[in-house]
Amino acid sequence: MDLQNAILIALIGAGAGILGGILGLGGAIIIIPAMVMFLGYSQQMAQGTALIMMVLPVGALAAFQYYQKGFVNVKAALILALFFFVGGYVGAKFATQIPQDILRKIFAIMLVAIAFRMWFQK
Repeated sequence: MDLQNAILIALIGAGAGILGGILGLGGAIIIIPAMVMFLGYSQQMAQGTALIMMVLPVGALAAFQYYQKGFVNVKAALILALFFFVGGYVGAKFATQIPQDILRKIFAIMLVAIAFRMWFQK
């Protein structure tokens, strides 16, 4: 990896970290599209890289801040984590079999659908 790519990856990570801390988003909404658009990663490579990144204690300090202020439901988080763990395995089995252009379009549709829902929600 050359220095320019390392710096770009660091900037993507820092930007996603800041937005993750402020808005609770980062991995899927910021990092994956940025890796595809700015680094030329395939959709699968971007998703796999983001998932590996999230396995590490990336959000531990941000989560600790929320926990300290009383904004964490630990029981809900544990249930989410368990089912995310199993669902992630199943989803990855499918995602690695789908052509990247189709997977990228499905990903984009999901982002737009979520954005519209949030925008027009009362």
